[in-house]
Amino acid sequence: MSHYFLNHLGLACALGSDPAQIADGLFAGDRSRMRSGAPWLEGHGGRFGAIEESLPELPGELREYDCRNNRLALLVIRQIEAAVGALRESCGANRIGVVMGTSTSGIASGEARLGGAGEESYNYRRQQQMAGLAEFVARYLALEGPRITVSTACSSSANAFASARRLLAGNVCDAVVVGGVDTLCGMTVKGFHALSALSAGQTQPFSANRDGINLGEAGAVFVVSREPARVRLCGVAASSDAHHMSAPHPQGRGAAASMRGALADAQLNAADIDYLNLHGTGTTQNDAMEAEAVHTVLGGRVPCSSTKPLTGHTLGAAGALEAAFCWLALECGRLPPHRFDGEYDPALRLLNLFTGVKPPQAPVDVSPPRTLRYAMSNSFAFGGSNCSLILGLQEEF
Repeated sequence: MSHYFLNHLGLACALGSDPAQIADGLFAGDRSRMRSGAPWLEGHGGRFGAIEESLPELPGELREYDCRNNRLALLVIRQIEAAVGALRESCGANRIGVVMGTSTSGIASGEARLGGAGEESYNYRRQQQMAGLAEFVARYLALEGPRITVSTACSSSANAFASARRLLAGNVCDAVVVGGVDTLCGMTVKGFHALSALSAGQTQPFSANRDGINLGEAGAVFVVSREPARVRLCGVAASSDAHHMSAPHPQGRGAAASMRGALADAQLNAADIDYLNLHGTGTTQNDAMEAEAVHTVLGGRVPCSSTKPLTGHTLGAAGALEAAFCWLALECGRLPPHRFDGEYDPALRLLNLFTGVKPPQAPVDVSPPRTLRYAMSNSFAFGGSNCSLILGLQEEF
């Protein structure tokens, strides 16, 4: 069985603009950077996980790709640029691929053009077309291997890991830059608002008082290769329940199938999973079906949390971002806490939400596992596209 490792990480989200800063906020359960107010919904009190740091300008020779999404991509790929450069020298540029996930790409640039701005610099193919993201990353890093952009809504960058692994397994590549980038735009915000899916305030996954999601933006990239590292990509599985265009199957059949598939792919049992990063959007239907699926496949023992109250739902980037959170958890031996109002919905199957604090009435132990070896991440999307990833710690490394 071939092993594939996650060697390097570039990361930015509402929690910060590099892995170390983000780890500090992640394990502290910091929600302070989730801000209310957005230019697209005047008077809306819901929180958004926008990146507040200034984003770098694209170099002159790549200005035709200029948009907020690619500027965010540049911020995170610069964090792994030196490592990719070393691989390019040792493997050859044609042996390194790029697989990126996104659901918005540069749509904000198209919105600006429709609003009368950016006419001279607008380039649909480079800025807004989904394929432009992987093309930009490959050109900036001077890579000549396959370049693929995956767009399956909120499971996009989780599914990107499956595509990256296939390139390695088929000996098409020796290494792959894999991840996702998504930025906020009017179409996304107004679309979720039209679906009545946005929270009026702070999202509360699995609470009896949950009222919807907070949106956010993020970029996360890894280098995946056969080169041994501390964290291994152990299992990947996708499923499609095709129940409804925007609603999940109420019993979570597709979600359960992807989790079972990831366990089988990793040759693990449910009891081996030490932490689960929940999709946990805070919507009525998603939380209900995910609680059902998790309890069915993993039971009520595994410590789990949704990190979306800290970052917002970053859509096409969520799979890679939350895989990065699992990577940080394994590297640091700590769990991200679940932040909500503490009123677990009694209508849901009981999950072991890791809050970091055990209240007197807690029905289950909320302490972290003795040893954190395997972490799973769930990503579930519109149209019934589901993907589960399992990362494992290489203790002997």
